[in-house]
Amino acid sequence: MQEEVTDKITDVVKDDIWGAIKDFLNWGFSFGKEDNQIEITVGLLLLIALSFFIASLLLKLMRRLFTRKMGETDKLKFISVFKFIKYVTYIVVVFAVLSFAGVNITPFLAASAALLVGVGLALQDLFQDVIGGIFIIVDKSLLVGDIIEVDSKVGRVIDIKLRTTRAITRDDKIIIIPNHKFITDSIFNYTQNRKTTREKVSVGVAYGSDTRKVEKLLLLSVDQQKGVLKSPKPFVLFEDFGDSALMFGVYFFITDSFIDPSIKSEIRFRIDSLFRENNITIPFPQRDVHLFTNQIKEDPSSNMSVD
Repeated sequence: MQEEVTDKITDVVKDDIWGAIKDFLNWGFSFGKEDNQIEITVGLLLLIALSFFIASLLLKLMRRLFTRKMGETDKLKFISVFKFIKYVTYIVVVFAVLSFAGVNITPFLAASAALLVGVGLALQDLFQDVIGGIFIIVDKSLLVGDIIEVDSKVGRVIDIKLRTTRAITRDDKIIIIPNHKFITDSIFNYTQNRKTTREKVSVGVAYGSDTRKVEKLLLLSVDQQKGVLKSPKPFVLFEDFGDSALMFGVYFFITDSFIDPSIKSEIRFRIDSLFRENNITIPFPQRDVHLFTNQIKEDPSSNMSVD
Protein backbone atom coordinates (compact mmCIF):
# COMPACT_ATOMS: atom_id res chain seq x y z
CA MET A 1 0.00 0.00 0.00
CA GLN A 2 2.78 2.42 0.96
CA GLU A 3 4.63 1.57 -2.24
CA GLU A 4 1.59 2.52 -4.33
CA VAL A 5 1.25 5.84 -2.50
CA THR A 6 4.95 6.54 -2.99
CA ASP A 7 4.72 5.73 -6.69
CA LYS A 8 1.71 8.01 -7.09
CA ILE A 9 3.51 10.87 -5.33
CA THR A 10 6.55 10.34 -7.55
CA ASP A 11 4.37 10.36 -10.67
CA VAL A 12 2.63 13.53 -9.54
CA VAL A 13 5.99 15.25 -8.88
CA LYS A 14 7.47 14.13 -12.19
CA ASP A 15 4.46 14.60 -14.40
CA ASP A 16 2.57 17.46 -12.82
CA ILE A 17 4.90 19.66 -10.77
CA TRP A 18 8.17 19.19 -12.66
CA GLY A 19 6.29 19.02 -15.95
CA ALA A 20 4.62 22.34 -15.18
CA ILE A 21 8.00 23.88 -14.30
CA LYS A 22 9.51 22.59 -17.55
CA ASP A 23 6.59 23.91 -19.53
CA PHE A 24 6.99 27.29 -17.85
CA LEU A 25 10.76 27.37 -18.49
CA ASN A 26 10.26 26.35 -22.13
CA TRP A 27 7.57 28.95 -22.70
CA GLY A 28 8.67 31.69 -25.03
CA PHE A 29 8.80 32.66 -28.68
CA SER A 30 11.01 32.10 -31.67
CA PHE A 31 11.86 33.93 -34.86
CA GLY A 32 13.86 33.03 -37.93
CA LYS A 33 13.89 29.84 -39.94
CA GLU A 34 15.88 26.62 -39.89
CA ASP A 35 19.52 27.19 -38.97
CA ASN A 36 18.92 30.85 -38.26
CA GLN A 37 15.99 30.20 -35.94
CA ILE A 38 16.39 31.75 -32.50
CA GLU A 39 14.27 30.71 -29.52
CA ILE A 40 13.87 32.98 -26.50
CA THR A 41 12.45 31.17 -23.48
CA VAL A 42 11.81 31.97 -19.84
CA GLY A 43 14.47 29.46 -18.83
CA LEU A 44 17.03 31.15 -21.10
CA LEU A 45 16.27 34.56 -19.64
CA LEU A 46 16.53 33.20 -16.08
CA LEU A 47 19.84 31.57 -16.97
CA ILE A 48 21.16 34.87 -18.32
CA ALA A 49 20.01 36.70 -15.18
CA LEU A 50 21.67 34.09 -12.95
CA SER A 51 24.87 34.34 -15.00
CA PHE A 52 24.84 38.12 -14.60
CA PHE A 53 24.43 37.75 -10.84
CA ILE A 54 27.32 35.28 -10.55
CA ALA A 55 29.56 37.37 -12.84
CA SER A 56 28.79 40.48 -10.79
CA LEU A 57 29.72 38.70 -7.55
CA LEU A 58 32.99 37.44 -9.04
CA LEU A 59 33.90 40.92 -10.33
CA LYS A 60 33.21 42.47 -6.92
CA LEU A 61 35.39 39.83 -5.29
CA MET A 62 38.19 40.48 -7.79
CA ARG A 63 37.95 44.24 -7.22
CA ARG A 64 38.18 43.81 -3.45
CA LEU A 65 41.17 41.49 -3.77
CA PHE A 66 42.90 43.83 -6.22
CA THR A 67 42.31 47.03 -4.24
CA ARG A 68 42.51 45.70 -0.68
CA LYS A 69 45.91 47.36 -0.03
CA MET A 70 45.09 50.64 -1.77
CA GLY A 71 44.09 53.94 -0.23
CA GLU A 72 40.58 55.29 -0.55
CA THR A 73 41.55 57.67 -3.37
CA ASP A 74 43.10 54.89 -5.47
CA LYS A 75 40.09 52.66 -4.87
CA LEU A 76 37.77 55.31 -6.26
CA LYS A 77 39.87 55.50 -9.43
CA PHE A 78 39.40 51.81 -10.15
CA ILE A 79 35.60 52.01 -9.99
CA SER A 80 35.49 53.32 -13.59
CA VAL A 81 37.87 50.61 -14.79
CA PHE A 82 35.82 47.82 -13.23
CA LYS A 83 32.61 49.29 -14.65
CA PHE A 84 34.12 49.04 -18.11
CA ILE A 85 35.26 45.46 -17.41
CA LYS A 86 31.79 44.63 -16.07
CA TYR A 87 30.07 45.74 -19.28
CA VAL A 88 32.46 43.73 -21.43
CA THR A 89 31.96 40.69 -19.16
CA TYR A 90 28.18 40.97 -19.44
CA ILE A 91 28.38 40.94 -23.24
CA VAL A 92 30.59 37.83 -23.16
CA VAL A 93 28.23 36.14 -20.67
CA VAL A 94 25.20 36.78 -22.88
CA PHE A 95 26.82 35.20 -25.93
CA ALA A 96 28.21 32.30 -23.87
CA VAL A 97 24.80 31.50 -22.34
CA LEU A 98 23.05 31.73 -25.70
CA SER A 99 25.60 29.37 -27.23
CA PHE A 100 25.32 26.97 -24.25
CA ALA A 101 21.53 26.96 -24.59
CA GLY A 102 21.81 25.85 -28.21
CA VAL A 103 21.09 29.18 -29.81
CA ASN A 104 22.97 29.79 -33.04
CA ILE A 105 24.89 32.97 -32.27
CA THR A 106 26.64 33.19 -35.65
CA PRO A 107 24.14 35.77 -37.00
CA PHE A 108 24.65 37.81 -33.82
CA LEU A 109 28.43 37.69 -34.16
CA ALA A 110 28.30 38.61 -37.85
CA ALA A 111 26.00 41.55 -37.17
CA SER A 112 28.04 42.59 -34.13
CA ALA A 113 31.28 42.52 -36.10
CA ALA A 114 29.88 44.83 -38.77
CA LEU A 115 28.34 47.07 -36.12
CA LEU A 116 31.51 47.23 -34.05
CA VAL A 117 33.59 48.19 -37.10
CA GLY A 118 31.28 51.12 -37.79
CA VAL A 119 31.08 52.14 -34.16
CA GLY A 120 34.84 51.73 -33.76
CA LEU A 121 35.55 54.08 -36.65
CA ALA A 122 33.08 56.64 -35.34
CA LEU A 123 34.20 56.40 -31.72
CA GLN A 124 37.91 55.69 -32.08
CA ASP A 125 38.81 58.83 -30.10
CA LEU A 126 36.51 57.67 -27.30
CA PHE A 127 38.16 54.25 -27.23
CA GLN A 128 41.60 55.90 -27.14
CA ASP A 129 40.48 58.00 -24.18
CA VAL A 130 39.17 54.92 -22.33
CA ILE A 131 42.36 52.94 -22.99
CA GLY A 132 44.44 55.94 -21.94
CA GLY A 133 42.40 56.24 -18.74
CA ILE A 134 42.99 52.57 -17.93
CA PHE A 135 46.75 52.96 -18.47
CA ILE A 136 46.85 56.08 -16.28
CA ILE A 137 44.99 54.40 -13.44
CA VAL A 138 46.83 51.08 -13.61
CA ASP A 139 50.43 52.34 -13.92
CA LYS A 140 49.80 55.45 -11.74
CA SER A 141 51.60 57.72 -14.18
CA LEU A 142 49.27 60.49 -13.05
CA LEU A 143 47.83 61.08 -9.59
CA VAL A 144 45.34 63.49 -8.10
CA GLY A 145 47.30 66.50 -6.85
CA ASP A 146 50.01 66.29 -9.52
CA ILE A 147 50.93 69.54 -11.24
CA ILE A 148 51.07 69.16 -15.01
CA GLU A 149 51.64 71.32 -18.07
CA VAL A 150 49.44 70.65 -21.10
CA ASP A 151 49.47 72.89 -24.19
CA SER A 152 51.45 75.53 -22.27
CA LYS A 153 48.85 75.58 -19.49
CA VAL A 154 49.78 74.59 -15.94
CA GLY A 155 47.16 72.93 -13.75
CA ARG A 156 46.72 70.82 -10.64
CA VAL A 157 44.95 67.49 -11.24
CA ILE A 158 41.71 67.29 -9.25
CA ASP A 159 39.94 64.30 -10.81
CA ILE A 160 40.88 61.30 -12.97
CA LYS A 161 38.09 59.45 -14.75
CA LEU A 162 38.00 56.72 -17.35
CA ARG A 163 37.65 59.10 -20.32
CA THR A 164 38.88 62.49 -19.14
CA THR A 165 41.10 64.10 -16.52
CA ARG A 166 40.21 67.42 -14.93
CA ALA A 167 42.74 69.98 -13.69
CA ILE A 168 42.39 73.46 -12.23
CA THR A 169 44.65 76.17 -13.66
CA ARG A 170 46.35 79.03 -11.85
CA ASP A 171 43.45 81.23 -12.95
CA ASP A 172 40.96 78.94 -11.15
CA LYS A 173 39.65 77.64 -14.46
CA ILE A 174 38.90 73.98 -15.07
CA ILE A 175 40.66 72.33 -17.98
CA ILE A 176 39.24 69.00 -19.20
CA ILE A 177 41.92 66.83 -20.82
CA PRO A 178 41.08 63.75 -22.95
CA ASN A 179 43.07 60.85 -21.55
CA HIS A 180 44.56 59.87 -24.91
CA LYS A 181 46.76 62.97 -24.70
CA PHE A 182 48.70 61.34 -21.86
CA ILE A 183 49.74 58.43 -24.10
CA THR A 184 50.20 60.28 -27.40
CA ASP A 185 51.59 63.70 -26.39
CA SER A 186 54.47 64.84 -24.22
CA ILE A 187 53.08 66.02 -20.89
CA PHE A 188 55.18 67.78 -18.24
CA ASN A 189 54.51 66.42 -14.75
CA TYR A 190 56.17 68.75 -12.26
CA THR A 191 55.56 66.51 -9.26
CA GLN A 192 55.85 62.96 -10.61
CA ASN A 193 59.03 62.14 -8.69
CA ARG A 194 58.63 64.51 -5.74
CA LYS A 195 56.92 67.76 -4.79
CA THR A 196 60.14 69.79 -4.77
CA THR A 197 60.93 71.61 -8.01
CA ARG A 198 63.72 73.97 -9.06
CA GLU A 199 62.73 77.40 -10.36
CA LYS A 200 64.65 80.32 -11.82
CA VAL A 201 64.50 84.11 -12.11
CA SER A 202 66.66 85.74 -14.80
CA VAL A 203 68.00 89.29 -14.78
CA GLY A 204 70.52 91.33 -16.74
CA VAL A 205 72.88 94.02 -15.36
CA ALA A 206 74.85 96.69 -17.12
CA TYR A 207 78.38 96.00 -18.35
CA GLY A 208 80.93 97.18 -15.77
CA SER A 209 78.84 96.08 -12.78
CA ASP A 210 80.48 94.25 -9.87
CA THR A 211 79.47 90.66 -10.72
CA ARG A 212 80.23 89.26 -7.25
CA LYS A 213 78.12 91.97 -5.69
CA VAL A 214 75.33 91.08 -8.09
CA GLU A 215 75.62 87.44 -6.99
CA LYS A 216 75.30 88.39 -3.30
CA LEU A 217 72.27 90.61 -3.95
CA LEU A 218 70.51 87.88 -5.93
CA LEU A 219 71.06 85.36 -3.13
CA LEU A 220 69.80 87.96 -0.65
CA SER A 221 66.64 88.45 -2.72
CA VAL A 222 65.60 84.81 -2.24
CA ASP A 223 67.01 84.31 1.26
CA GLN A 224 63.93 85.53 3.16
CA GLN A 225 61.31 84.72 0.53
CA LYS A 226 58.38 82.70 1.86
CA GLY A 227 58.02 79.38 0.06
CA VAL A 228 61.70 79.09 -0.93
CA LEU A 229 63.48 76.14 0.67
CA LYS A 230 66.69 76.57 2.64
CA SER A 231 67.86 73.17 1.51
CA PRO A 232 68.82 72.60 -1.24
CA LYS A 233 70.44 76.01 -1.11
CA PRO A 234 69.68 78.65 -3.75
CA PHE A 235 72.55 79.47 -6.12
CA VAL A 236 73.41 81.96 -8.84
CA LEU A 237 74.81 81.32 -12.31
CA PHE A 238 76.52 83.89 -14.50
CA GLU A 239 74.81 82.70 -17.65
CA ASP A 240 75.95 84.80 -20.56
CA PHE A 241 77.38 88.00 -22.00
CA GLY A 242 74.31 89.45 -23.65
CA ASP A 243 74.07 92.10 -26.33
CA SER A 244 73.23 94.83 -23.82
CA ALA A 245 73.71 93.19 -20.41
CA LEU A 246 75.48 90.59 -18.30
CA MET A 247 72.91 87.80 -17.83
CA PHE A 248 72.43 86.15 -14.43
CA GLY A 249 70.02 83.53 -13.13
CA VAL A 250 69.12 82.89 -9.49
CA TYR A 251 67.96 79.30 -8.90
CA PHE A 252 65.91 78.17 -5.91
CA PHE A 253 63.72 75.27 -4.79
CA ILE A 254 60.06 75.30 -3.79
CA THR A 255 57.52 72.68 -2.72
CA ASP A 256 54.50 74.07 -4.54
CA SER A 257 55.25 74.90 -8.17
CA PHE A 258 51.58 75.68 -8.70
CA ILE A 259 52.04 79.08 -7.03
CA ASP A 260 55.55 79.77 -8.36
CA PRO A 261 54.48 82.86 -10.43
CA SER A 262 53.64 84.77 -7.23
CA ILE A 263 56.93 83.71 -5.61
CA LYS A 264 58.89 84.80 -8.67
CA SER A 265 57.06 88.11 -8.71
CA GLU A 266 58.02 88.84 -5.10
CA ILE A 267 61.65 87.96 -5.85
CA ARG A 268 61.71 90.32 -8.84
CA PHE A 269 60.33 93.15 -6.68
CA ARG A 270 63.10 92.49 -4.16
CA ILE A 271 65.80 92.33 -6.84
CA ASP A 272 64.70 95.67 -8.24
CA SER A 273 64.75 97.25 -4.78
CA LEU A 274 68.17 95.83 -3.87
CA PHE A 275 69.70 96.88 -7.18
CA ARG A 276 68.40 100.43 -6.75
CA GLU A 277 69.85 100.63 -3.22
CA ASN A 278 73.24 99.38 -4.43
CA ASN A 279 73.43 101.32 -7.71
CA ILE A 280 73.24 98.23 -9.90
CA THR A 281 71.70 99.14 -13.23
CA ILE A 282 69.33 96.92 -15.17
CA PRO A 283 69.90 98.14 -18.74
CA PHE A 284 67.41 98.30 -21.53
CA PRO A 285 68.34 97.12 -25.03
CA GLN A 286 70.40 99.66 -26.92
CA ARG A 287 71.30 99.89 -30.55
CA ASP A 288 73.77 102.19 -32.27
CA VAL A 289 72.45 103.60 -35.51
CA HIS A 290 74.97 105.00 -37.99
CA LEU A 291 73.70 107.27 -40.77
CA PHE A 292 75.73 107.62 -43.94
CA THR A 293 74.94 110.47 -46.36
CA ASN A 294 76.25 110.87 -49.89
CA GLN A 295 76.85 114.50 -50.90
CA ILE A 296 76.38 115.21 -54.59
CA LYS A 297 79.02 117.59 -55.89
CA GLU A 298 77.73 120.19 -58.30
CA ASP A 299 79.34 120.38 -61.69
CA PRO A 300 80.46 124.05 -62.33
CA SER A 301 79.82 123.64 -66.00
CA SER A 302 76.15 123.02 -65.28
CA ASN A 303 75.80 126.59 -64.01
CA MET A 304 77.31 128.11 -67.11
CA SER A 305 74.85 129.87 -69.32
CA VAL A 306 74.96 129.52 -73.07
CA ASP A 307 74.74 132.80 -74.94
